[in-house]
Amino acid sequence: MNPKKWLFPTLLAMVVAVGTIAHPFNTFPGNAQSSVGKDELVMITSPDYPPYEFYNTAGGERKIVGFDVDIANTLARELGFKLKIQESDFNGLIPALQAGRADFVMAGMTPTPERKKNVDFSIVYYEAKDTIVSLKGSNLKTPADLKGKNVGVQLGTIQEQNAQAIAKKTPMQIKQLNKVPDIIQEIRAKRIEAAIVEDTVAQGFIQSNPDLEYVEIPSEEQSGSAIVFPKGSKLVEPFNKVLYKMKGSNELETLAKKWFSQNTTALDAQKATAAAPKKGGLNINFGRLSLDDYLFILKGIPTTLLFTLSSVFLGLIAATGLSLLKISRFKPLQWFANAYTSVFRGTPLLLQLSLIYYAIPQLFGFDITPLQAGVTTFTLNSGAYMSETIRAGIQAVDKGQSEASMSLGVPYAMMMKDVILPQALKNILPALVNETVSLLKDSSLVSTVGVVETLRASQIVGANKYIYFEPLLTAGLLYYLMVMGLTSAASTLERRLKRSE
Repeated sequence: MNPKKWLFPTLLAMVVAVGTIAHPFNTFPGNAQSSVGKDELVMITSPDYPPYEFYNTAGGERKIVGFDVDIANTLARELGFKLKIQESDFNGLIPALQAGRADFVMAGMTPTPERKKNVDFSIVYYEAKDTIVSLKGSNLKTPADLKGKNVGVQLGTIQEQNAQAIAKKTPMQIKQLNKVPDIIQEIRAKRIEAAIVEDTVAQGFIQSNPDLEYVEIPSEEQSGSAIVFPKGSKLVEPFNKVLYKMKGSNELETLAKKWFSQNTTALDAQKATAAAPKKGGLNINFGRLSLDDYLFILKGIPTTLLFTLSSVFLGLIAATGLSLLKISRFKPLQWFANAYTSVFRGTPLLLQLSLIYYAIPQLFGFDITPLQAGVTTFTLNSGAYMSETIRAGIQAVDKGQSEASMSLGVPYAMMMKDVILPQALKNILPALVNETVSLLKDSSLVSTVGVVETLRASQIVGANKYIYFEPLLTAGLLYYLMVMGLTSAASTLERRLKRSE
């Protein structure tokens, strides 16, 4: 055998093999990108769960950080993708994924048989333990001690399912809430006796609330966090390969130490603890909020006002059209307007918002942003309510006005635009102001689909600092000032209109 014929091919094969072993992920970017047909991945999360994901409020900025975010950035870098992060309430994450709004979810979510029926999971990248959180001295040490107690859990989490399993053996009342800070406040208000919370999250609340304590729940099977994908996603395999690599290189362990160590997990919480109020009194101390926290909340005001004013302006246009249809002599138009009003007045506003935000991309393939979904929903809803007010205002205008206009040969459209509607709007101005105020306060509902307005910003600060009252009271003051500003402007306009009569 001639060695020259096989030596070069053999050496070439060895070089390729060594290169593949040394860099097993080098081929991932091209393969992963070609499999999904894009170079940007959208991650959706619920950034009110430190240290997994939360807002860094330093300098009033709005940047989501945390353990999951660091892992996601590593995954994106290894696979050659750009990463975009969106947010939602925890119980809206999987619906958003199924509606095609995101490519994957990272939110400390645990694989369960029920969830696996609807979505796919990566390997578990972090294992955690459940704890019982209660007031000091409650002596709630084991699941058996929870018998007959009111126990809080976060809606849609593995802790909720674990609590249900415990309740089958140890009867207890389970209270489901959307956010862990709400659960902690329920304990402190003594509406519930305990809560089941993940250990890494419980640590931060204990550090900031010295009146609380927690104990780990013994379990043979600990819950763990995994990445969630739509059913049949082609990203599962490449993500798993990178996660295995991160486990093998101890990168996951390094990130866990960075975010979960006692001294680092709740840096802001430790600062808050230093300024924590003493026992007794009202137990409220606004000094626990930094200037950055206040700036972060204040940045929600422009979003709140933009949402409110846009909805009022567009809703007024829709309401005017509907009111004209209702007084039309053409019966089908009346039926349409009345049916429209009946639907939007007869169904919950939050239901309408959820349907528009989640259903439109799934049904029509059109991606609507959270703010657009909110403005659309509130425009349609307020249009239904204001149409009745405008109709009443039109009918309250003296009939002589319309009769005089018709006798002069003024066209109907011009008569309504220049004669009837101006008088009607002047008469119903107080009612329209009330509707505007209601919209401003109801604007907090858009936080459920990820819009960071004033209330959502205060909840984010509260979650980061593991406190409750101070951020919410700050938001309440800001809402009050905005409402008073709108009321004052409306009063000024009303006085001017009266002087012009």
